[in-house]
Amino acid sequence: MGRSAWGCWQSVVSTAVLYGSLALFTSILHNVFLLYYVETFVSVYKIDKISFWVGEAVFLLWNSLNDPLFGWLSDRAFLSSPQSGSSITTPEVVLKRLKALSTNGPLFALSFLAFWVAWARPGLQFLLCLCLYDGFLTMVDLHHSALLADLAVSAVDRARLNFHCSVFSALGSFSVFLSYCFWNKEDFYSFRLFCVTLSAFSILGFLLVSRLLQHRFQKEVRPRQDEALTLKELSVENAPLTHPEKPVTLGQYLKQLSKHKNFMWFVSMNLIQVFHCHFNSNFFPLFLEHLLSDNVSTSTGSILLGISFIAPHLNNLYFLTLCQRYGVYQVIRWLFMLKLGLSVAMLLAGADHIYLLCIFIASNRVFTEGTCKLLKLVISDLVDEDFVVNRRKQATSALLFGMVALLTKPGQTFAPLIGTWLLCVYTGYDIFDKEPMKDSLVSVPDVASGSGTPPLRLGCFYMLVFVPITCALLQLAAWSRFTLHGRKLQGIKTLRQGAQHGHLIDVKAI
Repeated sequence: MGRSAWGCWQSVVSTAVLYGSLALFTSILHNVFLLYYVETFVSVYKIDKISFWVGEAVFLLWNSLNDPLFGWLSDRAFLSSPQSGSSITTPEVVLKRLKALSTNGPLFALSFLAFWVAWARPGLQFLLCLCLYDGFLTMVDLHHSALLADLAVSAVDRARLNFHCSVFSALGSFSVFLSYCFWNKEDFYSFRLFCVTLSAFSILGFLLVSRLLQHRFQKEVRPRQDEALTLKELSVENAPLTHPEKPVTLGQYLKQLSKHKNFMWFVSMNLIQVFHCHFNSNFFPLFLEHLLSDNVSTSTGSILLGISFIAPHLNNLYFLTLCQRYGVYQVIRWLFMLKLGLSVAMLLAGADHIYLLCIFIASNRVFTEGTCKLLKLVISDLVDEDFVVNRRKQATSALLFGMVALLTKPGQTFAPLIGTWLLCVYTGYDIFDKEPMKDSLVSVPDVASGSGTPPLRLGCFYMLVFVPITCALLQLAAWSRFTLHGRKLQGIKTLRQGAQHGHLIDVKAI
């Protein structure tokens, strides 16, 4: 009876749905983490300013380095020359990634719990919790993202996989709404129980889904083992004596990436995108407080915050349909132009239009986060181009995702640093002292004195509109140099499918 029920589950649930559901078990925890970890350590554990910034500095280094480190450890075996006799099939690569998810997923959920119980000095706990949590989150996100490039090559199949990720990520965002019912920094017990429940659900989800997918792809690997052995023998017999196996070193791989122009232009654009996404997240509460608090109720602000977490995932469902029709490149370009247009319109309208401000603050975050969620499709295309151009025997998906993260994650740290610096320079406001500085580096004329607008509110408004305007202009300039779209992209995909014929997976057929 048990086996029949298990078989029924496997036959009914598609691979795309199972792949997408892994995003649910990550997002229900990560959204809560993003909202409350700073408030917990500042207001509940009373961490001091120096310990906070030391922890953030160490976290910056670890956060940037662990992606390429884990990617290299995962994919270095795939970098040997195509003349190598050891051929690894795509189902075997997928199985390897699923085993990593089945181990690191539950550990990620357990590391999430370490934030909500005081077990060490605040400074030490802050540092250890951040590094431990981010390490396991990186392993989960890296292998889950790499599966997008490994499971499918066609744009349609990848969009379908991403579609299911967006659906389940939107469901995971409801943990933000639920958290408001339990959050109370004066009485932490209920919130701790809530976090334990979320963590238990995530652990069970990772174990169940990864087991289902492993069982499915194990069936794919077995029939091909004999074929793989035959191909290895033929590869050894036919390999030219003048071309022995030479694994690609890390230095050679970095040199190859430095010559990959589309990769470099994409990283330039994505660095700005990561900065803008985290700028919106970091300063969203500040904008609500100083631009809307006098005119909007607390419940309305909470709704805006919740919408800003859920709407990007729902919006992404529509963006993915546009991607299938017009291509990812064109849709991202339109989103940059939309960001620029909305920001200029808000600047011209001014800070006194409260309802326009509400719409702009929410839409700015929604469209920016929506763009971020499409970028995995572009990285998957870069994996295809890297595979073809460098004639690899197997796509190094996790390693390329890790290298992108290495070069773009500094934007996470630049966002609060640049944002707080701009705010302090322009208005004299220090978020740690909670009082405006008496001597600002730049004196600001009270151009809005006629309407009674305070300098701090005006400074927040200019930050709100000028940051997206600057980001959009820089991104449009970089994105115009990116050439992996249209006929060139189709040619790359055709070459990869031809090179790995017989070793790719038809997602629809599984």
